[in-house]
Amino acid sequence: MFLMIIFGVISSCQTKPHEKWKPLFNGNNLDGWTIKIAGHELTENYNNTFRVEDGLLKISYADYDTFRNDFGHIFYKEKFSHYKLRIEYRFVGEQLQGGPSWAFRNNGIMFHAQSPESMELNQDFPVSIEAQLLGGIEGEERPNFGVCTPGTDIEIDGVLRTEHCISSNARTYTGDQWITAELHVYGDSVIHHILGRDTVLTYQHPQLSESGELIDEGFIALQAESHPTEFRKIEILDLSEIR
Repeated sequence: MFLMIIFGVISSCQTKPHEKWKPLFNGNNLDGWTIKIAGHELTENYNNTFRVEDGLLKISYADYDTFRNDFGHIFYKEKFSHYKLRIEYRFVGEQLQGGPSWAFRNNGIMFHAQSPESMELNQDFPVSIEAQLLGGIEGEERPNFGVCTPGTDIEIDGVLRTEHCISSNARTYTGDQWITAELHVYGDSVIHHILGRDTVLTYQHPQLSESGELIDEGFIALQAESHPTEFRKIEILDLSEIR
């Protein structure tokens, strides 16, 4: 595992010319993605929460009057195990009325997630690991790209961590700026969170809270938690093809 950690850190500092990244979002529609919103049937895009406009995948609340625990997720169709995931995103506008205070400029990349088909009707979040996307709040430090663990746990430096959320060592990102974030995921071994060229969080051994069973693969999903968010790039480098 030591070698794997070293490989992950080194690879975070460079993009190799032969790497072939695959777009998961085509810029035109939501083909390849499945929607699950709490309280609604699978594939129901309640109030057009997830939409494509101007080449962007948007989490939009333009057709809502208030937020009623309508926590949503949009899942890519394939499972992945060993990969690099790169997204470009930004928060925009105002949080929807009725959204929880903690969801202000808050979104996330869910990975190693259960399938959308296996979620219960009223389930708020899939069992998964969440790379948390956080925007700044005036006057507060709010480090970006930490980790949350709905139904799961992780280890850091050999210690099991059962807190729901753990902060990264990243700086606070304010405003509506575009941000590039990467996940480097090596099955059930090690995971790195990267912003720009900086590795801001590393942890190991993602596992189910109830059983301690290690999780070495799963689905990738984006959240809808009451604050409008836009994505202009979602792409993956599947390392299982080159291992």
